[in-house]
Amino acid sequence: MATAPADASAELISRLRRAEGQLRGVQRMLDEGNAPRDVLIQLAAVKAAVDQVGLRLISSELRACVDGDGERCTDDLDDVLATFLRFGSISG
Repeated sequence: MATAPADASAELISRLRRAEGQLRGVQRMLDEGNAPRDVLIQLAAVKAAVDQVGLRLISSELRACVDGDGERCTDDLDDVLATFLRFGSISG
């Protein structure tokens, strides 16, 4: 699999740090006894943020495939997609 450029990695790390902060907020909400609906809304936001990181990784790999090594890249991209679909929410 291709390695993400440093600026792309920095963006992904920034997104994950924001999601981490949101998740700490969810924990705080639970400790404070917030309404389940409010907690679920924040959990959905965290989940969406993490899913976006996965989608951006896939997008980056796809761009690398278009620019680079066709046969090797096809196998790598298939592996990345299978992993994301196995653990991601978009697999249904």
